Amino acid sequence: MRALAAAILATALLSACGTTTGDRVASGAGIGAGVGLIAGPPGALVGGLIGAGTGAFTSPSQVDLGTPVWERS
Repeated sequence: MRALAAAILATALLSACGTTTGDRVASGAGIGAGVGLIAGPPGALVGGLIGAGTGAFTSPSQVDLGTPVWERS
C-alpha cells in the first residue's frame, strides 16, 4: 500500500511534459504508468489514469518537464 501511495504522489508531482494537451496527456499517462508499475499492474493502471488526468488538467506553466521525447530532433 505504501508503494502505491508513493507512486501516486510521484505521478502527481512529475506528470506531463509538452505544450499541447495531447502531449501532456500522453506523457503524463506514460510517466504515471511507469511509476505505478512499482506497485504492480493495478498500480500501473491507476498511475496511468492519474498521470493522464494531471496532464490534461494542468498547464505547461504549472508542470513542465520539457519537450516530449517524440518531438525532440
